[in-house]
Amino acid sequence: MDSQPEKPSPSPERPPLPHRRRNTPTLWLLLVLALAVLFLWFSGGRGNRSSITYGFLRDQLDKGNIAKASLQGNTISGEFNSPPDDPDGKKGPDGKVAKLKEKFSATLPDTAMADSNLDTLLLEKLQKDYGATPETDNTGMLLAVYLLVTVGLFAVVWFMFRRARDQFLGGGMLAGFSKSPAKRYELGEKRITFEDVAGLEGVKHELEEIVEFLKNPKKFQRLGGRVPKGILLMGPPGAGKTLLGRAIAGEANVPFFSINGSEFIQMFVGVGASRVRDMFSTAKDNAPSILFIDEIDAVGRHRGAGLGGGHDEREQTLNQILGEMDGFTQTESVIVLAATNRPDVLDPALLRPGRFDRHIIVDRPNYKGRVAIFEVHSREVPLADDVDLEKLAAGTVGLTGADIRNMVNEAALWASRHDKDFVEMVDFEYARDKVLMGAKREEVLNEKEKLMTAYHESGHVLLAWLKPSSDRVHKVSIIPRGRSLGATQLLPEEDRLNIGEKELHTRLLFLLGGHSAEKLVFDEFSAGAEDDLNKATQLARRMVTHWGMSEKLGPVAFRDGDEHPFLGKEMTEPRRFSEHTAQVIDEEIVRILREAAGRANELLVRHRDKLNALAKALAEQETLDEENIEALIGPAAYTPAEGDERR
Repeated sequence: MDSQPEKPSPSPERPPLPHRRRNTPTLWLLLVLALAVLFLWFSGGRGNRSSITYGFLRDQLDKGNIAKASLQGNTISGEFNSPPDDPDGKKGPDGKVAKLKEKFSATLPDTAMADSNLDTLLLEKLQKDYGATPETDNTGMLLAVYLLVTVGLFAVVWFMFRRARDQFLGGGMLAGFSKSPAKRYELGEKRITFEDVAGLEGVKHELEEIVEFLKNPKKFQRLGGRVPKGILLMGPPGAGKTLLGRAIAGEANVPFFSINGSEFIQMFVGVGASRVRDMFSTAKDNAPSILFIDEIDAVGRHRGAGLGGGHDEREQTLNQILGEMDGFTQTESVIVLAATNRPDVLDPALLRPGRFDRHIIVDRPNYKGRVAIFEVHSREVPLADDVDLEKLAAGTVGLTGADIRNMVNEAALWASRHDKDFVEMVDFEYARDKVLMGAKREEVLNEKEKLMTAYHESGHVLLAWLKPSSDRVHKVSIIPRGRSLGATQLLPEEDRLNIGEKELHTRLLFLLGGHSAEKLVFDEFSAGAEDDLNKATQLARRMVTHWGMSEKLGPVAFRDGDEHPFLGKEMTEPRRFSEHTAQVIDEEIVRILREAAGRANELLVRHRDKLNALAKALAEQETLDEENIEALIGPAAYTPAEGDERR
C-alpha cells in the first residue's frame, strides 16, 4: 500500500433518549411517606403513652393525680397531673425507679364497663376535663386503604408493561433489547492486516479479491462482475478465522461488525429476527463494510431437525438471515463473513450460490507457516541466541496458530518466573511439554508404580526406536502430566497428508508396546494402557472400515457414521451393513491388534537387555531425551533425510 488510507469517520451516535427513570426515586419516596402517614394514623400516637392497668387507674384517680381523661369504647386515655413511679418497679439509667409518661391509656374490663359508679366518679373528679365518645368504626377507612393499595399495584404493573413496551421502541428500562448486539471493531492506530496473519498464505490469496472489491467496488461492477455476498471460513478452533476477518477490515479500511451466532437467540420470540434486521440495516448504512458472524452453526443448523419445526425461534432467525442476504443488491458493498468448525451441520440453503458463495478452509499451518507464526508471536519477546524457531516449528506439527501463541506466552511466563532477561530454548521446551502433555501433577508414584510406568514407556520408546518410521522419539518422561502417568513424545520429520499401510502397522506396534512390556516383565496388565488401547482400536477400525486394508472384507468402506471434519466427533446414523458384516469387521479388528501385539512382544523379548537399560535409566532420571536414548541403546532405525536441518 502506497499510502495510509484515511480512517473512516465514526458512525454517528444516536441521540440520548429521555431518561425517565429519574422520576422513579420521587415516586418511591412518595409511596414510603404515604405508608408512614397511614401507620402513624392507625397507631394513634400510642407510642407516646404509658399503658396502665385498671386498678392503677383507680388508685391514681383516688389520689387526685388524673388531670383529664377521655373514654372511647372500652379504652380510657388521659394525662397525669404528675407522672407517678412505675408500678412494676422498673429502674431507669440512674438506678432509681422510673417514672411513667405524662400520658396514659388503660383498657377497662367488662365489669368496669358495667359499673356506673366509674362514670360518676370520673365526672365528679374531673368535671369539664372528662369526656366520653362512642367507639369509632374504621371499616370505611380500611376499605379505602385496601382500595388504594389495589390501585397502586395495578399502577405498578401498568408502569412495568409500559417500560417493557418502550424497549422495542428504542427507549425504556431495557432500551435496545431488540437491537443488534454486533460490536463495531474500531481500527484505531494499530490496525490488523494480512502481515499479522502468518501461515495462511493460500487463504490470504483467496481473500485479496474481497479486499480489492471493498477498496474499489466500481472496478468489478464496470464489467458486470459480482463479488460473493458471503464467505464461509471453515477450520478447526484456533486456526485464525476471526483474525482473518479483522485483517480484511484492516486492509480495506472499512467498518467491521462482529457478532456471535448465539447472541441472536433470546427468551423472547421474534427477538432474533429483529436483531438480524437491525444488524444488516446497520451494515448497509455503513457500507462498504464487513459483517462477521462467528460460530454461525449456533443459528444456521439444518431446519426441521429439532423440536418446534418451522416455528422454532432459531429457525425464524435463520430464515431472516437468508432473506436479508437475498435482499443484497449488486451495488451494495457489504461482505458477510462467517466462521464455523462444523460446516457439516449447516443448512443447505445457507450454502447455496447467492448466499455464502465461497467456502474457504482455514486449516492447521504447515512447517513454513508455523515458522512464520513463531516469528509473528515472538516479535515483542526477547529471545536468547540458542532459540531455534525452525526447530520449534518442526516439533509442533498439528498445532494451530492459537496453540503456538499460547506456547510462546507460556515460555515467556516461565522465563519471567525465573528472573531471566531473555527467553531461552529450555523455556520453549518446557512450554511445549506443557501444551502437548499438560502441566505437571503433584502426585508422587510409589516404587512399584514408578517401575511399571518406566517399563511401559520404555516399551513405547524401544519399538519406535527399532522400527523405521517417519516419526522419531523426541523425549520420554514418567513425570505425571495431565491425565497420564507418563508420556513418550514423537516428532514427525515432515508434514504429511497421507500415510501408507506399513506405516499404520508400525504405529500400532508403537501403541501396543507399553501394554506388551507390562505383560513381559510383570506378567500382568495395568490400567495405564487404557488410552493406548483406545487409540489402537480406533486406528484398526479405520483401517478395516474406512481404508479397505482387510483382505477378508476387500476394498469396501463400511462407514457407520458421519464425522465432523475438524472436530472428529461422530454423529449417530443408521448402520448400512448387515449383522454378519459387523461381526466380520470386529473379527478383523481383533486379528490386526493381536498380530500387532504379537510382533511387539517378539521384538521386546529379542531386545530385553535394551528394554531393561531404558527402564532403569528412566526410573532414575525420570526424563530422557533423544541423545540420552541413543547413548543407551545405540542409533535409531530411521535416518534423517540429507540436508534436513530440523534434526
